[in-house]
This record gives sequence, structure tokens and C-alpha cells, in this order.
Amino acid sequence: MTEPLPRAAYASDPAHSRGRLHSESESPTRSAFQRDRDRIIHSSAFRRLKHKTQVFVFHEGDHYRTRLTHSLEVAQIARSVCRIFALDEDLGEALALAHDFGHTPFGHTGEHALNEMMADYGGFDHNAQTLRILTKLEHRYAEFDGLNLTWESLEGVVKHNGPLSGNGEKPVPDAITRYNTRHDLEVNTYPGPEAQIAALSDDIAYNNHDVDDGLREGLFEIDDLKDVPLAGPALQEVLDKYPGLDRSRLIHETVRRMINAMVTDLVSETRKRVAADAPQSVSHVRALDHPIASFSAGMQEQDKALKSFLFEHMYRHKVVTEQNERAHEIVQTLFRHFFETSADLPDDWRAMANATNIEEPARARVIADYLAGMTDTYALTEFERLGYKVP
Repeated sequence: MTEPLPRAAYASDPAHSRGRLHSESESPTRSAFQRDRDRIIHSSAFRRLKHKTQVFVFHEGDHYRTRLTHSLEVAQIARSVCRIFALDEDLGEALALAHDFGHTPFGHTGEHALNEMMADYGGFDHNAQTLRILTKLEHRYAEFDGLNLTWESLEGVVKHNGPLSGNGEKPVPDAITRYNTRHDLEVNTYPGPEAQIAALSDDIAYNNHDVDDGLREGLFEIDDLKDVPLAGPALQEVLDKYPGLDRSRLIHETVRRMINAMVTDLVSETRKRVAADAPQSVSHVRALDHPIASFSAGMQEQDKALKSFLFEHMYRHKVVTEQNERAHEIVQTLFRHFFETSADLPDDWRAMANATNIEEPARARVIADYLAGMTDTYALTEFERLGYKVP
């Protein structure tokens, strides 16, 4: 049997986890974080990611990313980087696999549409929705709601983009605040290193694979990338090394070099920070006033430029904006319909929406939970079942 790699002093240690909200006997064959990862994979929310899109909606192709394939790609990057730093790979993988659970159908458009409908009822935030799914909405176990994940997994999901101080422009979502009163996730600190790496792995996968999908969908052309930081140099390297390469291979070779450049930079910058901060525990990482995992300043600028390019050439492309308008109308129409006619909800959701003495905000949250759990295809099916014509 291969001996396990020595664990970094500042890694999250499943043997010293802060535990679960509901006490359980630990598995004799799996660590606490392995068990979290397995529960995530076997959840209903994970399966639904298969039919939730990243950017594209209403498309017929099978080659574009869904939330599921994206999450698997994030998990691969996160696990690889965690291994380099002798961190807990299972925790990094678990966080990567669960990070998109709270997303609505039709990508960010669905979230914006639902947030508008919930404006008077506490709003809608996909990160808070992920926590609701993991702690409340998954109904699999006899003794508790949710998946009863470890403190470290829940902390990593909630704080994967950094501390939630509530002092900035965006307040801490109510669902997170309420849960925090029962199970303090210390939302005003940075999370452990595995969560930080999972978040940056998401950034790497998301941007680069949107380039891939955007090219294959014809939203922009290969020549458009030549002056884009990160993409341009990668493209030129491929053109120089493989003149006359067919388009499909050219795209893949370019994107894989972009991913490699970002991962290499992440590893290099994080090593510098680890050397400078010399953390001796995961608590030390959380106590820092800055993340220990990061891109360099130069890569952050390149990443920002790439995002700007994608925003202009992809997310604002006429094809995408027209689809987004249709998706926005579908989500809001469904919300209004179910809010006004709860009899059309499935039995279990109808029972919750019509519970005795339920107040309007709680009823609205039931509708939001139901809609957020829909896949793209199910939302379209429900829209037509209720007698509406897809715009």
C-alpha cells in the first residue's frame, strides 16, 4: 500500500474536524471529509447539475459545459493543487463539487430573475442557497435535514470567496446569518486553504472553458483572441509550434495552455505566501488578513482582461442576451404563477407553501427553493405544462 503523503502543518485535518451540527458516529473506512465528498456526489442536487447550464440555454449540442461537467473540472484542478501543497484533497474536491448547488436554472440570468422576485422577501443569493440545500433542503436521512456535512465543508462553501463581513455593499444573506446562529461558521474570517484553492480553481475552469464554449458556438473567432492577455500568447505559441493545425485541436491546445499558465501562477504565488506567512495551523490561515492562496498581481490583471473580453464578446453577445431575456421571463412567470396558484405545485411543495399560519415571506421562500432546484429542461417543461408558450 502506498504511504500517504505527509500533511502540511496548515492543512485541514479530518481527524480534528470541528464536527457536524448533528452528532454522528464516524466511518471506520473513510475520513470525515471523504464522507462529505461522498454525500455530495450522492445528493439530488449534484445530479441536477447535469441539466443546468453555465451560459448557454435552449441549445441542442452535447459538447458544451453544464454545471455538472464544470464542477468536475473544478474538482480536478482543486484536487491537483491541494496535492501539491499537501492539503486535504478530499475536502478540496468536496468543496469544488458542491460550489454550484445553489444556482438556478438558466445560469446567472435565472438568479437575477429570482432575486428580483424575492426583493421584498430577503432576496436570492446562490451561495446562501447552496447552504440551504446542504443544511435543509436535501431530504435523505431519517435523523436530520440536509447532508450534515462537517464544519469545514460548510465553512468552505459559505466563505469560498473570502470573509463575509456584511460591512460592504452586499450584506450577509439572511439564510447564512440564521444558520450561523446555530453553527458558527466564523463568516468574518478567511476559510481554510482548501476552500481558497477550490475558489481559484473555479475561476480557472470557468473563464477558460467559456473561451472554449464561446469559440465552438461561434460567438467570437480565434483571431479575436490574439490581443487578449493570457489567451493571445497561448494561441500564438500553438500557431508557432503547430502551423496548419485544425480548428478543434487549435482551440483545445490554446485552452489547455491557458489553464496551465493560471495553475502554474497560482502554485507559484501561493508558495511565496506560504513561505512569507509560515502558517503552523489551519487556524493561522484563517486568522490572516489576506488569502494565502492567490494569483500573482500580474495574473490577476490578465484574468481581469480575459473576463472583460468574455463579458463583451460572449455574455453580451446578441445570441446570449436574447436567450437570457427569454430565460428571465420564464423564471419570473413561473414564480408569479406558483405564488398565486400553489395548487399547481407538487404535493410536498404545495404542503409547505400552504402550511398553517405561514407568512408571505416564508411562502415566497418555498417558491424560490422550488424554482432554484429546477433544471433548465424541467423549468421549460413546467412552463409549457402550465399553459405558457416559450417566448
